Amino acid sequence: MNAEKTKVHFTDNYLLTPTNPIEVNLIGAGGTGSKVLTALLEMNHSLIELGHAGLSIRLWDDDRVTEANLGRQRFAACETGLYKSVALINRVNRWSGTNWKAETVKFGKDSSGRLPAYARASIYISCVDNVTARFEIAAILRTLSKGSAYRNEPKYWLDFGNSRYTGQVILSTIGNIRQPESEQYETVENLPFVTDEFGDLLQASETTDNTPSCSLAEALEKQDLYINAALVQMGCSLLWNLFRNGLTLYRGFFLNLKDFRSQPLPVA
Repeated sequence: MNAEKTKVHFTDNYLLTPTNPIEVNLIGAGGTGSKVLTALLEMNHSLIELGHAGLSIRLWDDDRVTEANLGRQRFAACETGLYKSVALINRVNRWSGTNWKAETVKFGKDSSGRLPAYARASIYISCVDNVTARFEIAAILRTLSKGSAYRNEPKYWLDFGNSRYTGQVILSTIGNIRQPESEQYETVENLPFVTDEFGDLLQASETTDNTPSCSLAEALEKQDLYINAALVQMGCSLLWNLFRNGLTLYRGFFLNLKDFRSQPLPVA
C-alpha cells in the first residue's frame, strides 16, 4: 500500500540563483507595509551575505503621513505631511545604501490600460486596507504574460490582510511554476489567488467605514497595536523560507491575536 505523499511547492529556480536583484513590488506603506519594508531590508542583507543577488524594492502608496500614523506605523513626527513611500524609501536607502524606489501613486495600469514596464516585478506583496484594492491587484496580475524577455517575469503574490485582532497571509503563484520531479513529495505548481479561494470571505469581512483615522486612539479601534507586526514577522518568514529552503509545505496561515491562535494553510 502506497503512503500518500506530502504536497509541497518548490521555489521557482530563477529566484534561487538570479543574475540580478529580484524585483519586488510592495503595495501599501501603512501599518503592515511599513513593517514589511523593514523585514525586506533584513532579508536583502541576509541574502547578499549568503551569495544571493538580493532584492530590489519598489514601494507604492499615494498616502501622506498624518499624526494618526505615528506610533503604530514606521513614521516619525518630522515626517508628517510627506508621502509615506518617499519617507520610508529615503530612510532605507540612507541606512543600507540600497537604491530602492518610491512611487507616490497607487499601483495600477497607466493611461493605455497596461502595467508600465518599470512596474513589472517577480514578486508582488500587497498590504492594502480594503478588499476592492485586493481584487484590483488580482485583476492586474491575471493580465501579466509569462515567457517574455523581461528578467522580472511575474512569479508570486504574497497578500497580507487583517481586521482588528485577526488576519491572514496567503501566498499565490502567478500562473504555474514549473516543478521538479520528486519521489518524496507530490509537487504543486499552482497556488490559487486569495481572491479566488477566499473571495466570499473577504467580501463578507469588508468594513463599511473606510474614513481615515484622525488620531492614534481612533486607529487602534480599527486595528490593534500588534496585529500588523505579528502578521509581518510570520508572513515574511514564509517568503524567507522560499529563498532559504527552496520549497514550502505551507502557502499561508490565519492568525487570531486575541487568543494567540495560528492556523497554517498547507499546500494543496
